[in-house]
Amino acid sequence: MCTMQVDTVFVLFCVCLMGVAGRSAHQRGQKLETYKQSRSRRQTSRMDGETHSNSERPILKRSSDMTKSPMTKSEQLLRIDDHDFTMRPAFGGPPIPVGVDVQVESLDTISEVDMDFTMTLYLRHYWKDERLSFPSTNNQSMTFDSRLAKKIWVPDMFFVHSKRSFIHDTTTDNVMLRVHPDGNVLYSLRITVTAMCNMDLSRFPLDTQTCSLEIESYAYTDDDLMLYWKKGNESLNTDERISLSQFLIQKFHTTTKLAFYSSTGWYNRLYIHFTLRRHVFFFLLQTYFPATLMVMLSWVSFWIDRRAVPARVPLGITTVLTMSTIITGVNASMPRVSYIKAVDIYLWVSFVFVFLSVIEYAAVNYLSTVQERKERKLRERLPCTCGIGNPDDMTCDPQISGYTTMDVNRTANYGTAGNYGMPENGGRQERMLAQVVLRDPQLTGQVKRPGYVNIWIDTHAIDKYSRVLFPGSYALFNIIYWSIYS
Repeated sequence: MCTMQVDTVFVLFCVCLMGVAGRSAHQRGQKLETYKQSRSRRQTSRMDGETHSNSERPILKRSSDMTKSPMTKSEQLLRIDDHDFTMRPAFGGPPIPVGVDVQVESLDTISEVDMDFTMTLYLRHYWKDERLSFPSTNNQSMTFDSRLAKKIWVPDMFFVHSKRSFIHDTTTDNVMLRVHPDGNVLYSLRITVTAMCNMDLSRFPLDTQTCSLEIESYAYTDDDLMLYWKKGNESLNTDERISLSQFLIQKFHTTTKLAFYSSTGWYNRLYIHFTLRRHVFFFLLQTYFPATLMVMLSWVSFWIDRRAVPARVPLGITTVLTMSTIITGVNASMPRVSYIKAVDIYLWVSFVFVFLSVIEYAAVNYLSTVQERKERKLRERLPCTCGIGNPDDMTCDPQISGYTTMDVNRTANYGTAGNYGMPENGGRQERMLAQVVLRDPQLTGQVKRPGYVNIWIDTHAIDKYSRVLFPGSYALFNIIYWSIYS
């Protein structure tokens, strides 16, 4: 009995809960329906307001252009699959004209050792391919990247005498393809190329070089493709900020020629010429001034006493070794050419002057030794040293010593006198004057006429002349050198 009462109470409780939930849902449905009705009324009033305002002004509506429609694929619009783009445009007909213009972005390096240059440029091609024409109401062109350029025909340009080249690919391939409704095509590439430049270094570093970048079709002869500069010399544009550390860019210009290959025929070839003049100030500081100073330093030995061997010999050897180091350093950064360069002439002539200053001291030292040897022998033959050191003082008795006194001027001018060295010219000299009367019966058997020996020892004469001859000759060489090469 109790169990039945509990079940009855539980059933009544569930029925009450279901009634309450039904009423809540009904209330929420009424609120949602009221919100939808109010929102519909607001939209209706807004549309009525827009209709009223549009009735007051004309409606400007842009005409549709299928080239800008996102629903149209570029391959379908250009009919890529309907044509064979492995063939050039108008195949079998006249050669297709391909115009070219170039914008030089930078001229990176010029290498004398490798005989090449590196240039970054924008290479643009212009031609017309009617297979790519498409309908357009606004005559709007379409621009694509490298993905479409791989599906159509493009000119097969290459750089003649190039060593390395590549198309920039950061962040994507730097390739642009622009197609106009009438079939005119613009194809642009950003390329860095390293090409050969035949340099004449005979006037280095006072030289002017002209390098060329050559553009040519690889497969199509002039019967199939006519390559030309689109606007003549105006087809080449350069950045005004282009500069090089060693060169001054004087000018850019373009030319067109025909190139012949015996196995394939004639090809149109486009040339980009640029003239470079080398900055000489760097070489003046690093090569010419040091070499000149070494030559001038070698002249210091001419003012050092000949007996100062430890001073003159190391000075000469040091200047010779320094000149050798300068020559080696210059040639290390240059190609091994078989002709003489202008800097070689200057350095080797300077080296010869330094070397001759060493030879000059060797000659002075040798002649001084010879003079001293002759003086020593003469003193050994004389019983006394009459007049040596002071020719005016002849104190020996002629009856005892066999010598006679005589006026110095007469002795110096006597016809049978033997002269060694040079007379004094205002400088310090070592002078020895002797008058000898030879009375040797064993040699002659009779008394002969007096014979006079006048010995002059001037060991500084060569140094005196070198002080003038060496600087004068080197100055004359510099005048001739710079008048020819500057």
